[in-house]
Amino acid sequence: MNLHTDLSKTVSQLTAEFSEIPAARRPVINELTQFVQERVNAKLPVYLNFICTHNSRRSHLSQLWAQAAAYYYGIQNVSCYSGGTEATAFNPRAVKAMQDAGFKIVTQKDGENPIYEVRFADEAPPVIAFSKTYGDPFNHNQDFAAVMTCSHADENCPLVLGSSARIALRYDDPKAFDGTALETAKYAERVREIGREILFAFSQVKKS
Repeated sequence: MNLHTDLSKTVSQLTAEFSEIPAARRPVINELTQFVQERVNAKLPVYLNFICTHNSRRSHLSQLWAQAAAYYYGIQNVSCYSGGTEATAFNPRAVKAMQDAGFKIVTQKDGENPIYEVRFADEAPPVIAFSKTYGDPFNHNQDFAAVMTCSHADENCPLVLGSSARIALRYDDPKAFDGTALETAKYAERVREIGREILFAFSQVKKS
């Protein structure tokens, strides 16, 4: 499926780097593939909720990559969400890093917790992105996979109500480099790592 031009270039680079995914990461990535595959096989909708503590960086990056990956590989009826154990804001550094990767992001509403419209393809509906708790009514809250993208949320949220699966797909927080000379590079690194792994997960799903 056709993505926006700049994003398509990034995706081409990342798919060429699948061999660089460490062997130790592949079992947990496979858990994501298996959840999606089981739903596809059963002709059921696929709901994924990517969760980190503040719903500000890694959970948003993962959500957006997953929605784009499902579209790119033609996996139907996939709806991706994100949330936190608390709500803050989709961090502007993470927004910028996703824009640099080729996602088209515009602000729908300013404020302490801005609302963004995110597009990855002309033919696909936009993703509405803002910070929220994982159980917010905006999200689908029954029979979903809770994909834990940070260790703090994974360790401090032992039960995710409504979830039918739990996947610990953890990533390091680029926040550690905020305000440093490495900030831009580390956010780009995390965007590419998450994109590479989630694209790989969806690439393994066999369409019914």
